[in-house]
Amino acid sequence: MAAPLELSCWGGGWGLPSVHSESLVVMAYAKFSGAPLKVNVIDNTWRGSRGDVPILTTEDNIVSQPAKILNFLRKQKYNADYELSAKQGADTLAYIALLEEKLLPAVLHTFWVESDNYFTVTKPWFASQIPFPLSLILPGRMSRGALNRILLTRGQPPLYHLREVEAQIYRDAKECLNLLSNRLGTSQFFFGNTPSTLDAYVFGFLAPLYKVRFPKIQLQEHLKQLSNLCRFCDDILSSYFRISLGGLSPAGQDTVDANLQKLTQLVNKESNLIEKMDDNLRQSPQLPPRKLPTLKLTPAEEENNSFQRLSP
Repeated sequence: MAAPLELSCWGGGWGLPSVHSESLVVMAYAKFSGAPLKVNVIDNTWRGSRGDVPILTTEDNIVSQPAKILNFLRKQKYNADYELSAKQGADTLAYIALLEEKLLPAVLHTFWVESDNYFTVTKPWFASQIPFPLSLILPGRMSRGALNRILLTRGQPPLYHLREVEAQIYRDAKECLNLLSNRLGTSQFFFGNTPSTLDAYVFGFLAPLYKVRFPKIQLQEHLKQLSNLCRFCDDILSSYFRISLGGLSPAGQDTVDANLQKLTQLVNKESNLIEKMDDNLRQSPQLPPRKLPTLKLTPAEEENNSFQRLSP
């Protein structure tokens, strides 16, 4: 009997099985290859401190990062690329590199750096999935990690300022989306009628951008103009995750939005409370540590104590 495969990942919303791109990549690949994953959605029992998911756990292995997880699944004979030619395999690697270089920085910026999106959507949603007080710490840590990742890859000369970096990453992302749309054309998947690793990556990067309701939708608007990429995401959701085209009814989506607004207010109140407590602690007078008085023994007690130390 094969060892159980358990995937720890962020959960879903807005008609998606997961709102987290890297989690979606692994989940989609598992569906395409037939890997029997048991999905464990992160909830209030989670004790991780860094948000490094998805994580695949077996009896003998713990694997993180989508590329490593997919390689592990291939070694277990769950291969979504077995029908691809050598050229198609090379094209897959090239397109994945393109996605990570040109599209991923803009996706990270949309979720984690753009302030309106972060404070009204991303931070409240992720904070609602994890226990207190981690809910006040981890979203900010993930936001800083996303910004550092963007600046590390794109903040090189001649782009010195964040605004210049932002403008460039969105130009690159739109060009990447146009290229993907032209490559897909009218086909169901990128290499014909069978989904592969490339389809898993494209779906994982595009579906959250396509479905999540953001107040700032610069890249989302451009994606929605490319009807074949939107159809691509909808087909995978309906065929492999059995999620309807709309995901939620309008009334259901209104309820989700209302709950998210309440979460936003709650998280912001908790954050303000923590900041006030921290300021009060910093401003309060610090008393010097008290010295404990030294007890002096009488001659009789000292002689008796010395005798007890010497006795066996």
